[in-house]
Amino acid sequence: MKTLDIHDLRVKVEGKEILSGLSLRVSQGEVHAIMGPNGSGKSTLAAALMGHPKYQVTGGSIRYKGHNVLSLKPDERSKLGLFLSFQYPQEVAGVSMGNFLRTAMNARRRESMPVPEFFELMKQKTSAMGMNEDFITRGINEGFSGGEKKRAEILQLMVLQPSMCILDETDSGLDIDALRIVAKGVNAMRSPDRGFLIITHYQRLLDYVKPDVVQVLVGGRIVKRGGPDLAVQLEKSGYEPTRVS
Repeated sequence: MKTLDIHDLRVKVEGKEILSGLSLRVSQGEVHAIMGPNGSGKSTLAAALMGHPKYQVTGGSIRYKGHNVLSLKPDERSKLGLFLSFQYPQEVAGVSMGNFLRTAMNARRRESMPVPEFFELMKQKTSAMGMNEDFITRGINEGFSGGEKKRAEILQLMVLQPSMCILDETDSGLDIDALRIVAKGVNAMRSPDRGFLIITHYQRLLDYVKPDVVQVLVGGRIVKRGGPDLAVQLEKSGYEPTRVS
């Protein structure tokens, strides 16, 4: 069972504790949504899972596929199957999206994919995301609109085929058409062999990507769990009733 098991996780940023004993489990085939107010630790969780050096893990454990994730470097975590879609994707001038994706994909394979096969794959995936084929010749996120950046993140997910997908506020800054395209890409990737941890402020993405479990993160730990109806409740009542002292 490909279960992401986080137990009593504690994380500091610049000496301040942000996660204060967070525990959750996401199994293969499940879609979990993490919701919470600003400053609750949602993006800290995503960064800690992928090994960002700014985020100091001071306690607890993260295990995936039987491995101690905290002992692995970021690239090793990626090869294990973890994938992070960034809230604010960065521009990388001089490196085309196509070259980046082919290099990243071949790093996961025993044999490199032939160039013609790779470009046929990219043609299929860009079409599925409503992108022009010349998209892959552009620098990574260079001159991209907000919607293009988020679609590029989902394109990476579709090409790299990770087994545990962490989406950090992928819906932020998207208009309704871009949101639908991104959600379509996510839904196309849902599989009994793939888990999702979707981090979001709002319920609107969850109208299109139905979660199995909704968890509320407040004050650095999970304070409430429920089904999809919990997201609707939070949209109406806000997070105040779930806050802890």
